[in-house]
Amino acid sequence: MRTKWAAWVGLALVAGCGAERTPTVPVAVRAPVKVARCVMKFPDKRAARAARQRLEHHLARYLSTRPGRIVYGAHDLVTGVTLGQGEHRHDLVTASGTKVDILAALLQRRHAGGLSPSDRDLAERMITESDNKAADALWSRVGGGGAMSEFYRRLGMRETASGPGIYWGGTTSSPADRLRLLGVLVNGGKGLRASDRRLLLGLMSRVHKEQAWGVSAAARPGDRVALKNGWTPRPFIHDTWAVTSYGRIQGQGRDLLLSVQTDQQPGHGAGVQTIERVARTIGARLDSLSPTYTRPCPTNPTP
Repeated sequence: MRTKWAAWVGLALVAGCGAERTPTVPVAVRAPVKVARCVMKFPDKRAARAARQRLEHHLARYLSTRPGRIVYGAHDLVTGVTLGQGEHRHDLVTASGTKVDILAALLQRRHAGGLSPSDRDLAERMITESDNKAADALWSRVGGGGAMSEFYRRLGMRETASGPGIYWGGTTSSPADRLRLLGVLVNGGKGLRASDRRLLLGLMSRVHKEQAWGVSAAARPGDRVALKNGWTPRPFIHDTWAVTSYGRIQGQGRDLLLSVQTDQQPGHGAGVQTIERVARTIGARLDSLSPTYTRPCPTNPTP
């Protein structure tokens, strides 16, 4: 009896052990790997040419509705895009726009020693406040019209003529030459040191708020602007105004040099309005002037 009981217990234990489940071990499953599609990007020259023509046509139609004479030029240093209408016309006065020329010429002439504290103070007032008395003093110190003509010759500004005598505001220039001057300030050369160029562009970026109108209208939020404007009544030319603005608008994906010049305007406000409309239109549509197209990368690229 005892033996049977022991056998029965043993069978029960064996049955119980056989019923126990084997634990499940989780297996990691790898997610499918996404392979990036390789594409190459190329400039679409045909689309770029068409976009530029559309923009210039749009601006020409607008300018045909505005009073006086209006010319402009633009060059984006990042994309190489250029625009213009009458950009080589050089019989429009620059008025206070000449003040950048005066300081650049002074810096070029005083290359070794730099500016004296007195010159630096005058330069700051001349650019940031458009102080005419400061301009008179520095025009004289640089050597007047004769010295300025030599400065223009050295910079290759063949479409700029110095104002007569002491009248620096009578200097005439073209948008193309304004862009040429800006290009030297940005890229260097022509006897201007990097510190000289930083000084001048820095002053242009600190123009007083009430004088910061004009080509600044091309700027997007976050863009940096350095500019100089000019404006003067022309009592002997039908009581009209000459209004001009040029400068650099720099930001993500662009480094735009822009000059818009007007004269025979019925008033200062009319000139500003026209300049800002041109600048705003160019700024808004600049990215569309550099279209691209894509192609798949070669499957077996050659070494």
